[in-house]
Amino acid sequence: MATFKLTIVTAEREVFSEDVDSLVAPGIDGQLGILPNHAPLMTQLQPGEMTVRSDGDENVLVVTGGFLEVLNNHVTILADTAEMDVAIDLERAEEALKRASERVENRQSEVDLARALQAFRRAQIRVGLARRRGRRSSTAPPPVPTQRT
Repeated sequence: MATFKLTIVTAEREVFSEDVDSLVAPGIDGQLGILPNHAPLMTQLQPGEMTVRSDGDENVLVVTGGFLEVLNNHVTILADTAEMDVAIDLERAEEALKRASERVENRQSEVDLARALQAFRRAQIRVGLARRRGRRSSTAPPPVPTQRT
């Protein structure tokens, strides 16, 4: 089966670099499916899950935004942050979700609200993925914060 090179990097490190069969990424306008020999493309990514398939294996990562480029059968992702699903500690992710929910409720400005909502969304994605991957925790999820106007 044909493959393409996938490289995922953040400002801190290279997270992933392998030949893969397919990629599904959270594009700004919806999910993007990338297969070998895809047409050239440059797009922004939104926070979400990214699924990579290779030789029958599936890897899932959480990305919190960035950019994706497809060029000459090579996909490069410059991610704000990227984390493999197996690296997510559910208890820590749930704590981050609770803190983010509190930040939304206790914000002092619109800038605080925007940052708090970003942190909340990022934590939601991490917790959701960890739970679907079979990790367990004794704590219940915090309620979705409401926006004050």
